[in-house]
Amino acid sequence: MKNEDLFMRRSFDLARLGVKNVNPNPMVGSLLLFDGLVIGEGYHKQYGGKHAEVNCFESVFKEKQAKIHESILFVTLEPCCFHGKTPACTDLIVRKKVKNLRISTTDKTPEVNGKGLKILSDANVRTKTDLLENLGNWFVRFRTTFVTKNRPHIILKYAVSKDGYLGKVGENIWMTNPISKRLVHKWRSEVGAIMVGTNTALTDNPKLDNRYFPGKSPLRIVPDRSNKIPKTAHLKDGKIPTWILGDDPKSTPEDSSNLEYLSLPKGDGFLPALFDRLVEANINTLLVEGGASLLNSFIEAGFWDEARIFETDQVLGDGISAPNIGGRIDIVEKVGTDRLVFRYAD
Repeated sequence: MKNEDLFMRRSFDLARLGVKNVNPNPMVGSLLLFDGLVIGEGYHKQYGGKHAEVNCFESVFKEKQAKIHESILFVTLEPCCFHGKTPACTDLIVRKKVKNLRISTTDKTPEVNGKGLKILSDANVRTKTDLLENLGNWFVRFRTTFVTKNRPHIILKYAVSKDGYLGKVGENIWMTNPISKRLVHKWRSEVGAIMVGTNTALTDNPKLDNRYFPGKSPLRIVPDRSNKIPKTAHLKDGKIPTWILGDDPKSTPEDSSNLEYLSLPKGDGFLPALFDRLVEANINTLLVEGGASLLNSFIEAGFWDEARIFETDQVLGDGISAPNIGGRIDIVEKVGTDRLVFRYAD
């Protein structure tokens, strides 16, 4: 491994520390390297808070401050160049007189997207790009989808039996092992919203929280045009912000500060209208956990970016067929007795 790749990988390790707190911003890590030694490290810790580069500069000990301008700055993502919730990082880099910069990938946010690199180049900052670019793109994929497609990054998640079924009509069948269940709760802590269909809500009465993993539970979303979901359902307990998608909000009498009824169009306009509302709410990731009808509606409309599929040892004999999903298989892992397959849309 090249030395520069090693320090960029360390920057990615730092970026990962912000995974549950920075959405809809991307995870970003940074370090300063002087004469082969790391003298500063930082990462984006909290949405609306200081960016990775700021935290990196602030971490440098007083006796090393004079070495910043002689150091190489590693950042996993192109530095921002506009004043949003925080000042532009390009201005800070220029003020610190850094002359060597290494980044993994460009920021596809329209206000940045190469403009930050141009500003730094004009200030005589020597920049090397594309260090571990594929990994860099993976780290910011939620943000990239959000700013380039104007919708959340959509993750489909489901478990399938050995003979190709999701379950049986009207039956609550649990197929994955406890390790997989905990992993799913970890995923929930990393996304902005989670969604299930009406039938899943009625059959399983899910809580859709991440009680088996620390962190904030996502916004819960469920369609219920005919107001079939009872008041006693977990999804109407008011403990977590929840959207109920129906035809007429006035026909749903439940009142809760955490319960919101949205009237969205039927047919082809339903999902785009939902995405618009999620974008307005600044939510950049949607985890879709089923059932079959809801999953297929996303797949058939072409609205999905990745799928996380648990292949289990259970044999059901008959039941609800698993979706016929395409895309490319990128990763296959063993999670206890389950086989976890990651697919990505072409």
